[in-house]
Amino acid sequence: MVTLQEVKAARERIQDSVFISPCSHSETFSQLTGNKVFLKLENTQMTGSYKERGALNKILTLTPEERSRGLIAASAGNHAQAVSYHATKRHICAQICMPLATPLNKVMATRRFGAEVVLYGANYDEACDEAMRLCSKQGLTFIHPFDDDAVIAGQGTVALELLEQLPEVEVVVTPIGGGGLISGVACALKETNSKIRIIGVQTSRLPSMKAAIDSGEQVVLPVASTLADGIAVRRAGDNTVPMVRKYVDEIVTVEEEEIASAILLLLEREKTLAEGAGAVAAAALAHQKIAYKGKKIVAIVSGGNIDVSILSRIIDRGLAKDGRRIRLRIHLPDYPGALHRLTGVLAEHRANIVETSYDRTYFGVNLGDTAIDLTMETRGSEHVEELLAALEAEKYVLERIQ
Repeated sequence: MVTLQEVKAARERIQDSVFISPCSHSETFSQLTGNKVFLKLENTQMTGSYKERGALNKILTLTPEERSRGLIAASAGNHAQAVSYHATKRHICAQICMPLATPLNKVMATRRFGAEVVLYGANYDEACDEAMRLCSKQGLTFIHPFDDDAVIAGQGTVALELLEQLPEVEVVVTPIGGGGLISGVACALKETNSKIRIIGVQTSRLPSMKAAIDSGEQVVLPVASTLADGIAVRRAGDNTVPMVRKYVDEIVTVEEEEIASAILLLLEREKTLAEGAGAVAAAALAHQKIAYKGKKIVAIVSGGNIDVSILSRIIDRGLAKDGRRIRLRIHLPDYPGALHRLTGVLAEHRANIVETSYDRTYFGVNLGDTAIDLTMETRGSEHVEELLAALEAEKYVLERIQ
């Protein structure tokens, strides 16, 4: 197992090349949970995630001969960018195998940092198999994203920083995919202060570490898609499972809607951008998955590399869920002035129309009538109910489109 001494050595090795990320107090999450909550913002790293720490520590421990052969890695995105960035800075050639469904922003960033990208397979496991094949064929040096002692030690440097930033921390909440981050963090924290509680968070779609711990043996889960693609690992690491079993106090899971809600909450209230995997610790706190009150808690926001199209959908769905955006289908008689009358009602109740669509053929409209779909900005659930009541009072036939 990785030791505290190895984590400390990793910090000495990488400290000149990796940012000390902020550990900021969050009034929003503190009020939501009844604790004093701090956010460890690893999304502020150069490549947008904590993965730089482990990748760089591994690269710096390689022999000159291992570097000269070139590097290869498999990743859904963040490890890819970390290896690409730090290998290129040290004039080391790198190839990265990424699943075909990897968000475009992560693929483009990996290429921009200097590595050759090989898109292969439907998921991380298939991309990793291809990376291992290329590694053997070309004699490359493989950099594993989580199941490697040097990588685990590098990720553990997050904990050394937060202990300096918040020595009185009582609970640390961290994402789990394959287990590299939580293994290094938990080792550093527990070996420094055994009273600190360590809570891991996985997506309910792929709780591979939780399954391994609960069953007492490795488990390979079926393929599943998730908003938290950065922790979408079907099988936990052989090196990480024993460390999680030894050091981690509890593993909880979060649902897709809870992750999306946490992303929006972090963006709107904390002014910080998190990807799905980066937001799971915040999601666990916001949705009461962790039963603590009055504690000093750190949630690790592990990454911020989210595709803007996904972010846009999350924002739109979040606004609809909060009653700040509504879409209605309203049946109108098709004569001059009908639309003017309708918009007058909407204007009177201060609903702002952002999109319209007419249809005279479908949606069951009568001859001589039309249906109009209206997307509107509203002030919240109470405003929506007021608006619906006003339209019904004017005898409009309508339905709310979810």
